[in-house]
Amino acid sequence: MAKITNTTTDDKEQVLITKSGLEKLKIELKELKTIGRKEVSERLAEAISYGDLSENSEYDEAKNQQAFIEGRILELESQVKNAKIIEESVDKGIVQIGSTVGLKRLDEKEKHEYTIVGSTEADPIMRKISNESPVGAAILGKKKKDKVKIIAPGGTFTYEILEVK
Repeated sequence: MAKITNTTTDDKEQVLITKSGLEKLKIELKELKTIGRKEVSERLAEAISYGDLSENSEYDEAKNQQAFIEGRILELESQVKNAKIIEESVDKGIVQIGSTVGLKRLDEKEKHEYTIVGSTEADPIMRKISNESPVGAAILGKKKKDKVKIIAPGGTFTYEILEVK
């Protein structure tokens, strides 16, 4: 199984993430705390200079943006604090977080390749699927040539695992 480095003690809040994924979160957090806060502060100051705040749409928009940024900062701080680093696995033949898996749906001809990641790193466009997604959860612990039935919002599908790397 994948080796997980624990940076917190509360498993309920743990965030499974790769080392590079954690670095991306830290970069986003730093940018929001510095650049993001500064930009919204400047927008607020400009909006306040227009006077009457009761009917000032620029002020309302800037306050909404400030609330979004502060919310995202809190979310990122929690994710970074509760991160569990997923490291390379010694057993490359078993699907686990960090594995890249070749799949073929039995009723289709084309092959799909996905990397299994923690939910904070999931990005279907980049072919990174969460271990909590229907496909990710169904293939965890499986190996090459296994067939898995996946119940997804679009229906029930059977996949064959073609490769695990």
